[in-house]
Amino acid sequence: MKLFLILLAFSGAVVAEDNSALPPEVASYIEERELCEHFRQEPFEGNAPEQIKRREFLQESIELHCAGTDRRLAALKKRYIGNRAALSRLEQYEIVSEGPCQ
Repeated sequence: MKLFLILLAFSGAVVAEDNSALPPEVASYIEERELCEHFRQEPFEGNAPEQIKRREFLQESIELHCAGTDRRLAALKKRYIGNRAALSRLEQYEIVSEGPCQ
């Protein structure tokens, strides 16, 4: 959670939705998925040493934060089908986060 908030502070993003009313595992998934999406959208071109290092960092971050998110999303949608608030937030995500970047 702290890392997520730090990243948001540095990115200038604004947290638009309050997830505190959601089941804890849904709120946790949303945090992780937002980190996944953040790293997947970062540019990583070039062959200079610092660009290669950045590309490696981004790939490691994607592997860390995106692994299993497709499976978790499907399971959470099924588990919380009767919870409108949870399902509404989960419906904002597609099952594609583990696919190719960019």
